[in-house]
Parts: sequence; structure tokens; C-alpha cells
Amino acid sequence: MLRKSIKWVSALLVATAALLVSSPIVFAAEALPEGGSYGKIIFAVGAMISAGLAIGVGAIGAGLGIGNAANGACNAVGRNPGVQGKIMMTMLVGMAMAESIAIYALVVSLVILFANPYAKFLLG
Repeated sequence: MLRKSIKWVSALLVATAALLVSSPIVFAAEALPEGGSYGKIIFAVGAMISAGLAIGVGAIGAGLGIGNAANGACNAVGRNPGVQGKIMMTMLVGMAMAESIAIYALVVSLVILFANPYAKFLLG
């Protein structure tokens, strides 16, 4: 049973990876003008994949930070309910700091996609 489920999960992961890698190529190929080079497609695909990875890793980090802050606050309030106001204020500040990481990752993704500084050097 375990072997069968491992096969199923690995097949699902391979299919998902193939879909994620091939879909940007299709969208980038549509933007290629007549007689254009494939260097532009490769650059666009790389930008799309790197932007997706940037926002994905940033969101995972922010989620872990916010979850850790909420866990600590819940444990602290459970031990000492009298200081709930101070704990909540500190928790919200910590959550805001953790959420700023996701916003920075979004800004980096948007810069990679729309205002890439290396595009003029690599594409001419």
C-alpha cells in the first residue's frame, strides 16, 4: 500500500513539475514576433519561473513566521491570561514584520517580470 501511494505521489509531482515548466514557454512563444530569436523566449521563461519562485518562497517564509508568532502568543495567553493585551500587541507587530517579507518578495517578483534591469544587456 505504501509503495503504491509513493508511486502515485511521485507521478503527481512529476506531472505538476512538467506543467509548471512548460506553461511559461507556451505563453512566451506567443509574444515572439516574426523572425524573433529564441533568446527572448528563454529569458522570458527564466523571468517567469524566477518570479514564481521568489513569491513562493517569500510566502512560505511569511506563513511560517506568522504561524510561529500566533503559536507563541496562544501559548503565552494560555499560561497567563491577565497579560493578553500586551501579548496581542506584540504578536500583531511581529506578524506585521513577518508579512513584510511577503510584500518584499512580491516587489522582487514584479521587478523581475516587468522592470528587469538585465533585459537590455541580455536581449540587446
